[in-house]
Amino acid sequence: MKLLRQFLIILAISFVGEALKYLLPLPVPASIYGMVILFVGLLTGLIKLSWVKDAGKFLIVVMPVMFIPAGVGLMSSWGVLKPMLVPVLVVTVVAIITVMAVTGQASQIIIRADRKRELRKAQRNEVNTNE
Repeated sequence: MKLLRQFLIILAISFVGEALKYLLPLPVPASIYGMVILFVGLLTGLIKLSWVKDAGKFLIVVMPVMFIPAGVGLMSSWGVLKPMLVPVLVVTVVAIITVMAVTGQASQIIIRADRKRELRKAQRNEVNTNE
C-alpha cells in the first residue's frame, strides 16, 4: 500500500505537469514541469522525501528497461540513419567530451569554494577560541 501511495503522488505531480504543458505557451515538455514541481516540493518540504523515496528507487532500478524500445527503434530505422552515422557520431562524441569537461570544471570550482569557506570558518573559530 505504501508503494502504491508513493506512485500516486508521483503520478499526480506528473498530471499537474501535463496540465501546465497545455496551459503555458512554452515549448517545455510536461515531464520537465513535473520534475521541477517535485524538486521544488521536496526542497520546500511540501513533499517529504519519505513520501516518494521507495517508488523513486524502484523507477531508477527499472529505468534501463525503458531504453529497450528506443534501441529497437534505432535498429529498425537503420536504413535512414546509415548515411548520417558519421555526423551523428561526431556530434555525440563532441557533446560527451564537452559535457564531461564542463562538469569537471564546475565540480572543481565548487570544491575549491567549499574548501575556502571551510578554511575561513576554521580561521574564525581559531580567532574566537584565542580571544
